[in-house]
Amino acid sequence: MRALVTGATGFVGAAVARALLTAGWQVRVLARAGSDRRNLDGLTVEVAEGDLNRPATLAPAAADCGALFHVAADYRLGARVPDELYRTNVEGTRHVLAAARTAGVGRVVYTSSVATVGIPADGTPGREDGPVALADMIGHYKRSKFLAEAVAREAAASGQDVVIVNPSTPVGPGDVKPTPTGQLILDAAAGRMPAYVDTGLNVVHVDDVAHGHLLAFERGRRGERYILGGEDMTLAQILAEVARLAGRQPPRVRLPYGAVLPIAYLAEGYARISGRSTQITLEGVRMARKRMFFSSRKAVVELGYAWRPPTEAFADAIGWFRERGLLG
Repeated sequence: MRALVTGATGFVGAAVARALLTAGWQVRVLARAGSDRRNLDGLTVEVAEGDLNRPATLAPAAADCGALFHVAADYRLGARVPDELYRTNVEGTRHVLAAARTAGVGRVVYTSSVATVGIPADGTPGREDGPVALADMIGHYKRSKFLAEAVAREAAASGQDVVIVNPSTPVGPGDVKPTPTGQLILDAAAGRMPAYVDTGLNVVHVDDVAHGHLLAFERGRRGERYILGGEDMTLAQILAEVARLAGRQPPRVRLPYGAVLPIAYLAEGYARISGRSTQITLEGVRMARKRMFFSSRKAVVELGYAWRPPTEAFADAIGWFRERGLLG
């Protein structure tokens, strides 16, 4: 069977393409003209040039495909032009789903994010059925993904065969940009993170997330969402493990939220004036106020999903960054 994968030049999308090839699928990937295609090196895939914001290019790319894995997204915190996030993540998803209907694609697996999942006030892990609203979304990235998932759910409610997956915090090889999480791992491994804030993440190997996509295609229920996560870890635990694997000392200084917020204001102000990007964003700092802990029980029970220890994800990510000379 042939599958179309959007976002296959990116981190999670490339992992999905690799998983499909390993499972014996024929894989076609959607890629923009002039895009960075390093993640496709060595993969036997067919490339269809197109763009989420050019609907006419999408139906031909989806032709003759039994499945469509819509992984592409604009994942940026503190984007200087927020409209770009909504155009790609929301309207792009609408365009992809319309193209899948036109092309007669059997099933679509839409890659959302745990960013759209509610976090209980009592500190227990977030679940798929937890109450959540657009007003709970911090920043434009989360809002755009929340609205995009709503588009996917509406399509499923109208009869289109769409299954939604919500990866937590993927870590591993192939993070070419890198993503905000990948940058955190890279900085910690390189000894460029002298302090941290008290927050937490659910860490999962990117290849386990990719396999979860295939399980969702095979066993998921139409219109349902499935968290594809791993292990809940505090940021202090994450940084300590990354430092151990990289042969460095972990940061010892824990910064209170009130001390980091003014720094983020200053960093974003300087970025706007200078035209440069900043790794410290108001959006990221505000998100750090809550520990992003989640349960993957539903995916385990319904899909047969499983994950490896996060140490393997950190080791694979560090090895990949080191091979490319990014650790000095």
